[in-house]
Amino acid sequence: MTATGDSTNAKLNELERLREQALHPGGERSVERQRERGKLLARERLEKLLDPGSFVELDRFVRHRNPHFGMMERRPYGDAVVTGYGSIFGRRVFVFSQDFTVFGGTLSEAFAEKICKVMDMALKYGCPLIGINDSGGARIQEGVVSLGGYAEIFWRNVQASGVIPQLSLVMGPCAGGAVYSPAMTDFVLMVKESSYMFITGPEVVKTVTGEDVTFEELGGAVTHASKSGVAHFLADDEESCLEDARYLFSFLPQNNVDPPPFFEPADPPDREDAELDSFVPDNPNKPYDMRDVVNRVVDDGGFLEVHAAWARNLVCGFARLGGYPVGVVGNNPEALAGTLDIDSSVKGARFVRFCDAFNIPLVTFVDVPGFLPGTTQEWGGIIRHGAKLLYAYSEATVPKLAVITRKAYGGAYDVMSSKHIRADFNFAWPTAEVAVMGPEGAVNIVFRNELEEAADPDARRAELIEDYKAQFANPYTAAERGYVDDVIEPRRTRAVLCDALATARTKRERRPARKHGNIPL
Repeated sequence: MTATGDSTNAKLNELERLREQALHPGGERSVERQRERGKLLARERLEKLLDPGSFVELDRFVRHRNPHFGMMERRPYGDAVVTGYGSIFGRRVFVFSQDFTVFGGTLSEAFAEKICKVMDMALKYGCPLIGINDSGGARIQEGVVSLGGYAEIFWRNVQASGVIPQLSLVMGPCAGGAVYSPAMTDFVLMVKESSYMFITGPEVVKTVTGEDVTFEELGGAVTHASKSGVAHFLADDEESCLEDARYLFSFLPQNNVDPPPFFEPADPPDREDAELDSFVPDNPNKPYDMRDVVNRVVDDGGFLEVHAAWARNLVCGFARLGGYPVGVVGNNPEALAGTLDIDSSVKGARFVRFCDAFNIPLVTFVDVPGFLPGTTQEWGGIIRHGAKLLYAYSEATVPKLAVITRKAYGGAYDVMSSKHIRADFNFAWPTAEVAVMGPEGAVNIVFRNELEEAADPDARRAELIEDYKAQFANPYTAAERGYVDDVIEPRRTRAVLCDALATARTKRERRPARKHGNIPL
């Protein structure tokens, strides 16, 4: 072998040695501690998230350059984050995975630069971005430089918003300013008992307010999935979380220009479900689960619910109709009688705006008796928050389909994708009641004087209620005006929606030129 060959082999061996060193930059003890917590390593998470063998790592040899506090004595390759790209179901996606085994996953200048690089590439090439968060926050030894790194990431989150889908998987701590990057992405996924998010930790809370609270109670996955609404999806373990992210990704387009992915359906578009004909209870005050209706209508009963544990009176999620992804919104009579309140309005508005940004048609199932009354709601700003949902539906230019299954009362009828805010196709079941308010309330107001003077107020009230139902509490008055395009047999709902969607998919709308609207935040 020549001297040149020996030199080349030496260099190749050195490359292999450095690559091996970069695989576990935190050292064996840090790796063991991560495993003792039941957590996967940064690269292992990416391997399970992405298609097998598709991950291409970038910047594996980047190292921090902080000369202070003796940091130059420890400069692991890759710093504390693994970045690169790969594929999910054959579609390209850019990724980063924070490595808690290196400096507790804390963010340095080099760390931030690596993340910003893949964010820029994702935006440039029109690919989704998925970030896995497991970090102790800003690296104190780097001072304000680390804060600047966070701000650079935040700025890019905003630039990418509505242009490429952004997913955040929180698989460990995420505290302080670090929480704002996931909060600005489209979906946040958390893992029970191993991930948490909060602005200030339990010790600070106790010092300032006197409250004694645990990490889990303050910012755990269950808390954010059921109380704050910060987490969109809740998983039992890390493997489930990664699988949920892959399934969610299957509904999303690459960017705001490309169409959502089509999958050839095995479920016939004209399939009927006879049980839907008797699904709505005869008693108008008896609840039922709107998710059961959705499951019976969409392709193969495949419904991925978003925010399943938060604001349960409004159902939101992804499904397919005839192979095409759709965003589903529906009032759920099982919770708060399906009324709209502050949380459900915010939940629905955010979801509707996401679907509109990424060309995902909206299908709305309506059974809404109105907005939730009470001082808590009024003082909490139900007017302002309810307007968010109204604004979102009015602003949306994607195909909008709606089915009124039962109640559609008052202003809430207008809000829930009514024809008046430019829904494309509106259908009603024979059980639908489209009116200003329910029969009992309407009779008590309109005929108050007559009832006070009646010899038998209860009998007269019953007569008036039946008369009101005959005149107003049905879908036909609205159909006469064209507010409802057709009154359909419930069993035909899937076929009717599939056909309407096929028609509306080519929808184009021109809007006035403006910088942006002013949604009532």
